[in-house]
Amino acid sequence: MPRRPVPAGAGRAPAHAPAPETPGPLPSRTPGVRDRLRARTDIRNLSLLGVLAALVAVGALTRPEQFLSVQNLQLVLTQASVIGVVTVGVTFVIIGGGIDLSVGAMVALATVWATTVATQEYGLGGILLCALLVGLGCGLVNGLLVAFGGMVPFIATLAMLAAARGLALQISQGGTQIVSVPSVLDLGRRDAYVLGIPPIVLVFAAVTVTGWLLLNRTTFGRRTVAVGGNPEAARLAGIDVRRQRLLLYLLSGLCCGIAAFLLIVLTGSGQNTNGNLYELDAIAAAIIGGTLLSGGRGTVTGSVLGVLVFTTITNLFALNNLETAVQQIAKGAIIVIAVLVQKGHTS
Repeated sequence: MPRRPVPAGAGRAPAHAPAPETPGPLPSRTPGVRDRLRARTDIRNLSLLGVLAALVAVGALTRPEQFLSVQNLQLVLTQASVIGVVTVGVTFVIIGGGIDLSVGAMVALATVWATTVATQEYGLGGILLCALLVGLGCGLVNGLLVAFGGMVPFIATLAMLAAARGLALQISQGGTQIVSVPSVLDLGRRDAYVLGIPPIVLVFAAVTVTGWLLLNRTTFGRRTVAVGGNPEAARLAGIDVRRQRLLLYLLSGLCCGIAAFLLIVLTGSGQNTNGNLYELDAIAAAIIGGTLLSGGRGTVTGSVLGVLVFTTITNLFALNNLETAVQQIAKGAIIVIAVLVQKGHTS
């Protein structure tokens, strides 16, 4: 068939046709997983601040004179300081994919050991050093059992819980070891302030800031998140997973030693019942603060806010003369709700 003649200019863009659009500048960075996690963490922390504000409002309405008094607010912060220091250490362990059920027992053993074996004749420094060494020793055993012994963290730390409680009972013979060192007792006085703040609260603040920097601004923190998120991938990336896990349990033991010293300062004594249920409160505060139980995610700020929420609830219940059993039930309900919310976010 003869071809039809093609008109001149066919197939070309007309002269008056608009020029094709040139792509605009690309966004500087596409939002990724890290950005979404950071935004979710910010929302969670804001939610915790909202809960804390609501609890303060409830306290102001139900017991305005008692709750808002300077003495009571100072009491809340002081009580939050001891369990808060423990929670910072537990947060690192959970982010690293582990669990530590022995923190309460380690605190008890450290308080008893520091007030008896040290014989208190070395003063404040001797008691502090003894408490730290006991915490580090227990953390070292936990770390060796988990990282190099291949034991499941739940079992290893449960064994440490039983052993430390038993040892504390054996050393103290069931009695209370009274501290007679004036420099220790002076730190725990109600009228003791440094820059207008109780020394125990200052120690808590220092531990919190150090924990935040360690997790967010150091290689140690990045390795902790990597080991908790995917241990095999972390190993292939060149991270010594077993060493990292050992360090995490050492850190938890160190925090328990610091908390034990604060408890000695606060109570002026050492008892085998000290730190009872600290493991429950610390793990619960970390979960409420957004730390993922399966590891790989969590913040020190969220855990500290969780501690403040729990301590404020306990204070409110005490001011309103509610029984301890009701407090425990409420804490259990809060933990369940937090886990369900966490599950909804991760599914």
